[in-house]
Amino acid sequence: MIQKTLAGIVLGWTLLAAGSAFAGGCPAHYMDGRLPEIRNPKLAKATTELCYGVFGVMHSGITRTPLWSAERLLPGNLKLAKKLSRDDSFHAEERLSPSQRAELSDYARSGFDRGHMAPNGNMPDRQTQHESFTLANMVPQDADNNRHLWAGLEGRVRDMVRKEGTLYVITGPAFIGGRLQKVGNVLVPSHLYKAVYSPSQKAGAAWIVENRSTDELDVMTIAELEEKIGINLMPSLSARQKSAMLDLPQPKQKKSRRWPF
Repeated sequence: MIQKTLAGIVLGWTLLAAGSAFAGGCPAHYMDGRLPEIRNPKLAKATTELCYGVFGVMHSGITRTPLWSAERLLPGNLKLAKKLSRDDSFHAEERLSPSQRAELSDYARSGFDRGHMAPNGNMPDRQTQHESFTLANMVPQDADNNRHLWAGLEGRVRDMVRKEGTLYVITGPAFIGGRLQKVGNVLVPSHLYKAVYSPSQKAGAAWIVENRSTDELDVMTIAELEEKIGINLMPSLSARQKSAMLDLPQPKQKKSRRWPF
């Protein structure tokens, strides 16, 4: 009886620990509280989960960028964010080791923007706005891409939230191909993606764009995006749910094209 009791206690602690790892440190930012699962072993090295007020980040000490930034977007928060003026406060993430984090000097005179993954325009107050300017939420992004096509996509997501309510959004870089470059110690992504899931419609979809000056983008299911980037972004969803296509609005005067690689 004692052995069974001890075995039960050990099993209980094992399941509790597994459940905690499953949820991560900030489950409120993720669909069903489930942290994305990294399938590509090259991406799994030197990762650190970082939790902020309205978004969560999985940071890579190899690329010195986020692998993703996750948000649960609420209409009320966006209403507050719309009233907030922008106050730039780019800063290195002090919770990360200097050997793994990006520094402001990495981006200086690089020709790339410090591109937000969780956008400043989604932040409901000064504290969360400041948090969004951590370099742990940034990637080196083509300046024209960041200020035009990408800004248009961010605006479209906010429009969707105001129209239909809560959305789960995961945004991140993709490192595809063998000719990647660095700015300072930071790896420049070849592509950027934004995956959107609507609980009310029980459907999702994703945009993906090349990290260059372009008007072109591609739209795909969440399942297709996960296959390309090597990350199970929303592990609580079934294969069927990940293949249910959400109608994503297109940026004005932008053209879509087939998957380029």
